Amino acid sequence: MDFGLSEEQELIRDSFQGSLSRISELDTVRQTAEAGAPMDESIWAELCALGMAGLMIAEEFGGAGLGLLEAAVVAEELGRRVTPVPFVASAVMAPLAIRLGGSEEQCREWLPAMADGSVRVGVAVSETAAGARENAGVTAENGVLSGRALFVLDGAGANGYVVADISGGLHLVRADAAGLDNVALKTIDRTRAVCELNFENTPADPLRHGEDVLQTVIDAGRVVLAADSLGAGEEMLRQAVDYAAERKQFGRVIASFQAVKHMCAEMAAELQPCRGLIWHAAYVMAQEPEALSLAAAFAKSHTDEVGRFVARTATEVHGGMGFTDLMGLHYWFKRLGVNRAYLGSPERVRAEAARLQGFAA
Repeated sequence: MDFGLSEEQELIRDSFQGSLSRISELDTVRQTAEAGAPMDESIWAELCALGMAGLMIAEEFGGAGLGLLEAAVVAEELGRRVTPVPFVASAVMAPLAIRLGGSEEQCREWLPAMADGSVRVGVAVSETAAGARENAGVTAENGVLSGRALFVLDGAGANGYVVADISGGLHLVRADAAGLDNVALKTIDRTRAVCELNFENTPADPLRHGEDVLQTVIDAGRVVLAADSLGAGEEMLRQAVDYAAERKQFGRVIASFQAVKHMCAEMAAELQPCRGLIWHAAYVMAQEPEALSLAAAFAKSHTDEVGRFVARTATEVHGGMGFTDLMGLHYWFKRLGVNRAYLGSPERVRAEAARLQGFAA
C-alpha cells in the first residue's frame, strides 16, 4: 500500500509552498507581528484565492470538499513559513463543527461565506480540550450562554464563534451578539491571534448533536496543529543546517564539528516519524473514524515533544545569534511552544490516549 501523497495532494502542497515562499517572507511576518495585527489581510486574500478557507467545506457550499490530510498538508506549509493567518479553527474546526452538527439552514447560512474567506469563525473549546482554568467555562440554558471562554482559536476579528459549553454541547454565536465581550489575549506567538470571550446571557444557536461532534472537532484540530508544528520544526532544522555550514570557528565551519553534526542528525531523526503519525491520523478520520481520537492523540503528543526538542536544539546550533531578532528564529520557537499548549498539552493528551486504550481509569 502506498502511503504517499496523491498527485492532487502533491499539487496542493506545491501550490501553497510556492505562494507562501513569495508572500510570507520573514520581513512580512515581522511587520505583522510588530504591528500587533491579528493577521495579514493580503496573505489571507491570496490564500483564499487558492481555496484555503474552503478546503474542508463541501462543494455544494462553495468549498473544495477535501479532507483532513489535505488540511494537514497545507498546515505544514503554513507552519514552515510561520504564516500570520488563521487556519486551524476557521478553515478546519469550525467548518467541521457546522457540517457535522449544523442544520441545513445553518450550513447554508455560514458555510458559503466561510468558503470564500469573507466570514471567519473562531472556535472556543479550550476548556474541554486543554482543561479549564479558574472561573473559566461556559454554561448554556434556554438558548443563551453565560461564562468565560479562554484561548479562542482564530478568535480575533472573527465574524462568529463555535462555542463548547461545560456539558459538551456546541453553539454558534455571532460576533455582534448581545452580551458578548471579545478581549484580545497576548501570547508569545505573535503570528496568530487568540482571544477571550465573555458571555452574559448571550443568544446562541445550538448545533444538533453537539456532544457527538465536539471530540471529532478537537481531534481534527490536534492533527492540524501537529502538522503546523512539523512544518515549523523542519524549517528550524533547515536553518540550523544552513547556519552550521556557513558559521566558522577556529578556522572551520561548525558543521564539521562532530557535536554539531550529531545535533542536526538527532533533530532529523526525531522529526522523521511525525509525518507518518500525522498522515495516519488524517487517513483514519476518513477510513476508521472510531480510531481518530487515539491517532490524533499520538500525533499531537509526539510532535509536540519533538517540536520542543527541535526548537531548543536548533537555537543552540545558532548560538547567541539564535536569540536575536535578526535571525527571526524565535518566531518558529514560539509558534512551536504555543502549538504545544493549544488543545491539550502532551501530558494531558497522552493521559487521554491511555484511557482510550484501557491503561488508565
